[in-house]
Amino acid sequence: MNNKISEKDKKNWEEFLSSDQKLPDKDKLKTETTKKTRLLDLHGKTLDEANHTIENFIKKSHQDKIQKLIIVTGKGLHSNNEKDPYVSKDLGILKYSIPEFVKGNNDLMQLISNISEASIKDGGDGAFYIFLKKK
Repeated sequence: MNNKISEKDKKNWEEFLSSDQKLPDKDKLKTETTKKTRLLDLHGKTLDEANHTIENFIKKSHQDKIQKLIIVTGKGLHSNNEKDPYVSKDLGILKYSIPEFVKGNNDLMQLISNISEASIKDGGDGAFYIFLKKK
């Protein structure tokens, strides 16, 4: 590694220090990006509660000009549906039912540009993204 600073670099540094130019505040940029994302955790809710909650959440987020929603449904590992032989083991779980509810609701789909699987850092199989259209 070269420890010597070139004359050009020294000159550029002096010019920067004497000017009004500022470096962007990375913390502020992160905060602004974060404001455009909201998270909703539906763990422990019944299907009816979750449907009502997500409908209101999507509408309010669209009004607030939020662009990305992270919806955490869980993976259904602790669901009691397996004990009830009259309930579908797949469709009774929020993981499957909530995206179907949203896709089947024309009013909500008019506000949504895309629905996709969440990355591992946001919940993986137990979550999904909703990207809202700009208002």
